[in-house]
Amino acid sequence: MQRLYDFLRRHPTWVDGFWAVVLLGLEVVSLVSFLSRQAEHKPHVAAFPIALALCVAIALRRRVPEQMLVLTVVAGLAQVAFDVDLMPADFAMLVIIYTVAADGRRWASRFGLVGGLCAAPVAQLVWPATNSAGTVGRLLVTLFQTVPFALAWVLGDSIRTRRAYLAQLEERAARLEREREAQSKVAVAAERARIARELHDVVAHNVSVMVVQADGAAYVMDSAPDQARKALETISGTGRQALAEMRRLLGVLRTGEPQESEEYVPQPDVGQLDELIEQVRTAGLPVDFKVEGTPRPLPSGVELTAYRIVQEALTNTRKHGGNDVGASVRLVYFDDGLGLLVEDDGKGAPHELYEDGGADGRGHGLIGMRERVGMVGGTLDAGPRPGGGFRISALLPLKPAH
Repeated sequence: MQRLYDFLRRHPTWVDGFWAVVLLGLEVVSLVSFLSRQAEHKPHVAAFPIALALCVAIALRRRVPEQMLVLTVVAGLAQVAFDVDLMPADFAMLVIIYTVAADGRRWASRFGLVGGLCAAPVAQLVWPATNSAGTVGRLLVTLFQTVPFALAWVLGDSIRTRRAYLAQLEERAARLEREREAQSKVAVAAERARIARELHDVVAHNVSVMVVQADGAAYVMDSAPDQARKALETISGTGRQALAEMRRLLGVLRTGEPQESEEYVPQPDVGQLDELIEQVRTAGLPVDFKVEGTPRPLPSGVELTAYRIVQEALTNTRKHGGNDVGASVRLVYFDDGLGLLVEDDGKGAPHELYEDGGADGRGHGLIGMRERVGMVGGTLDAGPRPGGGFRISALLPLKPAH
């Protein structure tokens, strides 16, 4: 049964053709019955062609509704012109009015409504009811005959409105689904960018420290074994710290539960700047660190951003500052913000690294800084100092920590 229903839905013209044949059969039966009852009065010769035209309109109503409306109007005018009595095939007029109201263009729908409202008065003028009691009776009959045409149009227009509403709901659901997919893609891209920034900061800083310490250990291996041993211990500790941070960071990509033996470290914050700067000093870079204002709890995003900015700035100093370079770090607590100022007296980074965002794959550290600062609504300025060296300043807005 379901297959038959699906087949009929896929072939609506076949259904309409079936009902057109049924209506034509009723018309033939009506004509034969009329001939058998009134042999002396033959039906008009135009009755059958008009009925056939109305049946064709029924069969093709959903394929070309506007054209079938015009065909129905022509058939109706021919029926009036040749004085053909009302017949069963006239039911097609109701069906066509419903069809153009539901599926036709707006002009066809309005034209069908007007034609339907005029059909009953015209029929009463051409074929007046013989059993009506005067003018009032004719008016009542006309009104009664007009109601089916009006109801057919109202039903068709209601179907059109319902279809438009359902189509709007489907379009809205599809749009929301597309937006949801787009938001998911944006979230995935943002998370990947965050992980990339974290990996860059962790690897760039710790590996640069390890390289410096390894070079120093190789230089003093024979002359000062104790210093070489201390440098190797620093390399070992720095490597473990880098692995711990990377394990914490990459843990967000795991789908299973973490193993009990896995160690995760919290995200770094402003309180760990002392350890970071001490590590940098141990690696051979003199750093002057000062805190101004009253320290207070900060939002976790601001804490991490401040730490990473200082970490990346000092890494860049070691990479581009040259020999005998020194650096200074200022952390200033304002009423509505946290200020950072990192300066060095070296030769500074190449121009393209801070101006154009990096060339040939370089300059990702400063790009990451700007992205981090932008995420917390702050501002960052990076560039050479007037007296030589490089300066990075940032202002991070503060909100009460909850």
